[in-house]
Amino acid sequence: MSSFPNTPVATSKTAALSRILDSVPKGYVFWMAGQIPKEKMERLARKFHERYGIGCSPAQRITRKQQGQANALLVLYCPPDCTSVEWLLLATQGNGMQSETLRRIDEKPRLVWLGYELLRYATRQKTSWTWRRTKAEMAEWYALLESQLKPNQMFKVEYTLVRIAYQPGFHGVREQSFALCQFAQAHGYRGEIPHLFYLEKVSHGERILL
Repeated sequence: MSSFPNTPVATSKTAALSRILDSVPKGYVFWMAGQIPKEKMERLARKFHERYGIGCSPAQRITRKQQGQANALLVLYCPPDCTSVEWLLLATQGNGMQSETLRRIDEKPRLVWLGYELLRYATRQKTSWTWRRTKAEMAEWYALLESQLKPNQMFKVEYTLVRIAYQPGFHGVREQSFALCQFAQAHGYRGEIPHLFYLEKVSHGERILL
């Protein structure tokens, strides 16, 4: 890793969303988000570094915390050939960010970013975080499957289930995918159910210097 201030840029939703899941348990529980033209991405990242140290090293973050300052990081989603970039700033408890309108990650309505909703769930006597599809998106998937099942268009159902299975394998998403597969089976689908992939550790993206 470069010794110069830097921050990763995610080219996939999985990478961007995974970085948030990796960061929230570490105390990054405040957020704000926005969208900018791609050509302004590096300028925004440098501005946030100058103001809040989003490119600080782990050692520098320890020092900031000891001094009562908030630590911050910037999640950037910049897929290939995009014209605009989605960004989300995460911050810890501390001083120095009072000028920003930040929300707590556990407040309702829940954080929805890149089409996915963040929530907590209990597992092995502890609380973890995950992403799931929004209620609106799930309603669309159920409606699509129903429209394909009624006229017995099972080849279309098979294709739809494969699309569902290849969406990011977060715990919450996988539970929803399994429910959609069960729905198809309960309404006449007798084909093979696609494998629902678990999310593997992914890189947060290529880093840009600040």
